[in-house]
Amino acid sequence: MAYEAVHRFARISPRKARLLADMIRGRYADEALEILKYQPHRGARMLEKVVQSALANAEDRREANLSQLTVSDVRVDVGPMFRRIRPKARGMAAVIKKRTSHIRVELG
Repeated sequence: MAYEAVHRFARISPRKARLLADMIRGRYADEALEILKYQPHRGARMLEKVVQSALANAEDRREANLSQLTVSDVRVDVGPMFRRIRPKARGMAAVIKKRTSHIRVELG
């Protein structure tokens, strides 16, 4: 059975979060938490919380062997963008895109 958790509208660009997601894909859940724990990136804290939430979902549904759960699927999808305007030279403006992402972790 698969247990999943989702962090929607995470304030990190998907490109940055996917680098960390690739590190934990296919590993045991507790091993993935150890890897993320020692990463200096801000996105590692977000992924760590989502993996812990998926583990808590498995525990809540009475999973017998929590130590054997693996990270079967990690997806970091694009969320909506906040658009901000920055003044530029000669009266022009540039658009700043504040990117968001949807982080989904599935344990199996």
